[in-house]
Amino acid sequence: MKKRYLWRHSSGRIYVRVRGRHYRIAAAEGTADFDREYWEILTGKRQAAKTSWRALIEDYRGSDRWTGLKPRTRRDYEKILAYLDEKIGGRDVRALTRADVIAAQKANAHRTRFANYIPQMLVVLCEHAIDLGWIEANPAKGVRALKTPEARRQAHEPWPDWAVEKFRAEASPRARLIFEIGIGSVQRPGDWTKFTWGDYDGASLAVRQGKTGKALVLPCTAALKAALDAAKASLAAAPMPNVPILVNLSGERYTDSGVSQVMRKERLRLGLMAYDLHALRYRGVMELAWAGCDDDEIASFSGHSTKAMILHYAGIARQIMRARQAGTKRDRNTNRFEK
Repeated sequence: MKKRYLWRHSSGRIYVRVRGRHYRIAAAEGTADFDREYWEILTGKRQAAKTSWRALIEDYRGSDRWTGLKPRTRRDYEKILAYLDEKIGGRDVRALTRADVIAAQKANAHRTRFANYIPQMLVVLCEHAIDLGWIEANPAKGVRALKTPEARRQAHEPWPDWAVEKFRAEASPRARLIFEIGIGSVQRPGDWTKFTWGDYDGASLAVRQGKTGKALVLPCTAALKAALDAAKASLAAAPMPNVPILVNLSGERYTDSGVSQVMRKERLRLGLMAYDLHALRYRGVMELAWAGCDDDEIASFSGHSTKAMILHYAGIARQIMRARQAGTKRDRNTNRFEK
């Protein structure tokens, strides 16, 4: 009997078109499995394979591959796992091809970072599937990362002196505390919400970085100490050590997105949208460079694993500092000739 609603892709893969959607048949054409898949798709009774992506993701979450990840990496991976579960959760892992991986990546090319995480996540999942004996090779390996288009590349613009002064003078107390933690700690925005009152000893803050796992003790700047002391004094009672420093109006720990929303609102109100949260970290790097710190000293404070970003932003700071010094010498010399 001739099967209707079949559609053959140029790659040779066969799909069944049902209500405007295409469902791939993984089995070879002409086999009993092919017939079974066809009728299950057509009647809506398709069973999720025992070797489905959903089953693989569930097993992966129980493995040391997942439990051994740093919290920051887990958060990044969670977005991709949710995407894969939605798009291909019920499909058979064994049917994946390199072309499928590239197609998924290209479908998300408008968000380059997310798109490049897809093959990265699929490599990990396929390695897990190999360990389970579901597949023998990893079709996601070696997929080339997409490059961010030049028009979408945007470097973090370090906060200039005038913007720092304006924010300190006009921002709300809650936004000001976030701001001072950003500059003073020289940490990534994802680590700001981790600070508890037990991490503050009156002179320094302790943190374990989410991205690198490094444990750091960070001397507070005068501005950060003043902001922390003011926030602590505003509390009804002395906080317990495990109470977060950054809390919302309900007294709950701020999420990363909550911090971002507070700061976006203030930056928009003050006309400072050109300077984002991550750039506060680089302002801190520049201040350390202005203080005469070398790259190793800055790295001990910022926790950077590589020095590329330190060299970039400390280099900007050192150029400004040397130019100012040169300008002062020039003025002195000009005044000498004018006398």
